[in-house]
Amino acid sequence: MKFGPVGLDDARGAVLAHSVKAGARRLRKGTVLGEEEIAFLGDADVSEVIAARLEAGDVGEDAAATRLGEAMVEPGLTAEPASTGRVNLLARWNGLFRVDRDRVNAFNRIDTAITLATVPDCTTLLAGEMAATVKIIPLAVAESRLSEALALLEGDAVLRVKPFEPRTVGLVATELPSLKTSVMDKTARLLAQRLTASGSHIKSERRVPHDAKAVAEAIRVSAENCELIVVFGASAVVDEQDVIPAAIEIAGGAVERVGMPVDPGNLLVLGRLGKIPVIGAPGCARSPKENGFDWVLARILAGEAPTSDVIAGMGVGGLLAEIPSRPSPRQAGETLGSLKPVLETVILAAGRSSRMQEGASGDAPHKLLAEFDGVPLIRRTVETALAAGLGKVHVVTGYRATEIAAALTGLDVNDVHCLDYQDGMASSLRAGLAALSDKTSGMLVMLADMPFVRADDLRRLAKAFGDAGGQSIVRAASGKKRGNPLILPKSTFAAIGQLEGDIGARSIVASSGLDVTDVDIGDAALIDVDTREAVTEAGGVLKG
Repeated sequence: MKFGPVGLDDARGAVLAHSVKAGARRLRKGTVLGEEEIAFLGDADVSEVIAARLEAGDVGEDAAATRLGEAMVEPGLTAEPASTGRVNLLARWNGLFRVDRDRVNAFNRIDTAITLATVPDCTTLLAGEMAATVKIIPLAVAESRLSEALALLEGDAVLRVKPFEPRTVGLVATELPSLKTSVMDKTARLLAQRLTASGSHIKSERRVPHDAKAVAEAIRVSAENCELIVVFGASAVVDEQDVIPAAIEIAGGAVERVGMPVDPGNLLVLGRLGKIPVIGAPGCARSPKENGFDWVLARILAGEAPTSDVIAGMGVGGLLAEIPSRPSPRQAGETLGSLKPVLETVILAAGRSSRMQEGASGDAPHKLLAEFDGVPLIRRTVETALAAGLGKVHVVTGYRATEIAAALTGLDVNDVHCLDYQDGMASSLRAGLAALSDKTSGMLVMLADMPFVRADDLRRLAKAFGDAGGQSIVRAASGKKRGNPLILPKSTFAAIGQLEGDIGARSIVASSGLDVTDVDIGDAALIDVDTREAVTEAGGVLKG
């Protein structure tokens, strides 16, 4: 591959190395320069571009990334289309991500042009969340090196998402006068929430005195119709002969391990009654925040049988207190103090409306310019946000930004242009995040193509956020179905800034460890207009 400045007369067939903006049009990095593009650049008085020329034996970035992504797809993974040399691999179902670390390292040593990045081994993933990303760094890579990388991927899967297996769970909780009933009730609710992703459920709950014999009997009875038993002690385990490990042995079981090198989660107990796993949950598992209990539970629900040796190997990465997506309560409190949470709204309006393009011979109508009651949808959405009176409103634009801005003439909004909008939703979220003021304690994220969300719906979301002290994620819902808009507290901002590709806020919700409050706003939470038919069915008139 030859790389460098190229005069327009010699640029036919070259690949643009950097985006070029001239007038209202922008040519993206990676564009293959044909007659039309060269004519456009010439009309814009551009005489030279930085470009790459592929030579014999070179494979373009998207083609190379596609071949690698396809080689990594297995039943638990799906590959997104390549863009700018990147292919994202997403989980096909809820499960436990497993990765062959040695082969990933060997893959990344083949050539600096070829890279593979993954989430940590044993991460819990929900369907649609990103597991890994393949990125070709330059605009092309040698076929010989690509073939070497593909050869390494042959055989056993390098990446897997092991599906969770639904289990019936028996909950045993011990009682002491110092432990409030409300705490035990909350503990049961949180455990039920943790089991949701696997399709598991609590089949029985037994509350017994904090006594080894009483706990042992509850374990034995639970084992008659449950496939997993979780014991919450009213007092922490401090010794191998303490109540919970002693109860497992009295019940006829075996204790695998007491304690683990994960903090929070140190005081976990793992045992077995026959083939039934018994987990003595640490006190931190009464909180929704990620802890060692989650790590062991996920492995069991994915069909694994963690041993003492496996748990002993969890220490590297086992200090969980500082991960950016899960801030400590102290940090959240310092951010807000006793002040009323300050919200700003970010409306995502940068996308290409790709589903509107299907079947179109030329430029398709833009869904955000479709009129509802004579008002462009984007203006209708922004007016709704302004009417809610929740603070500053930012509109992230990209595709056909000039027309979107024109539709907002006269409205008090901040137009945030996202240059990298074609890279996916993550770039729009990052652009919106960068526009927020330092005093903001929460970002209300709206999709611009949801015509039936009302100002009162937004105020209800904001009230729920305030009631939670600005420390909870708040999400619109319709019954039990989750939807949009949603509010992300300041404690998630660092994680938002790290998003890449066509990934939205769903991964933040799943990994934050924060409480999630759902506010039912009816069907408005679920209705967006991604296609021409959807616009028409919703009462809109296609324009532009």
